[in-house]
Amino acid sequence: MTVIERCIPGWRSMSVHESSPCGRGASVRLAKEASSYLASQHFPGEAPGSLVQGFRNENLEALSFADASIDLHITQDVLEHVFNPEAVFREIARTLRPGGAHVFTVPLVRGAEPSRRRALQNPDGTITHLLAAQYHGNPVDERGSLVTMDWGYDICTAIANACGLHTEIHTIDDLSMGIRAKYIEVLVTRKPLQASHA
Repeated sequence: MTVIERCIPGWRSMSVHESSPCGRGASVRLAKEASSYLASQHFPGEAPGSLVQGFRNENLEALSFADASIDLHITQDVLEHVFNPEAVFREIARTLRPGGAHVFTVPLVRGAEPSRRRALQNPDGTITHLLAAQYHGNPVDERGSLVTMDWGYDICTAIANACGLHTEIHTIDDLSMGIRAKYIEVLVTRKPLQASHA
């Protein structure tokens, strides 16, 4: 929330979409204080945009939102679980309003080393594991979420290559706020107010 407060001071009055909220911390505050907050989870096999278990069903790789309809996308530790991150970056860019932003966390476990894929999804839906399978907790699936990407700092370049948007990495180390740990980076991708002309 510190980065949201600093970088997106008007978030309370914005259209806010959070994918896969965790039910604590920033997710609770966003749901309580943002005047137009929408939470989604991904339920494969259910209709896109439908209401399932109290959440809007959204696949980040193919969002059902209209173009330029969201001011602020939030994802917390989600982008290490998608099979097609390039599609996600394009969908985020497509659905952001001019001047909007995507504020997100993702473990940058590779640091300065190149990011690497851990798993691929084949056209028939089967999965090819490139590295040993790892899973993280999932609030709507007891099986957990497969880790598909090990990201490094080059995620900013990957986003720019996919959709043309600029991303900043924010790191806060402040024991007075109880913040000191590994993988605490918060990333902010912004959509310009106006398209740039070469």
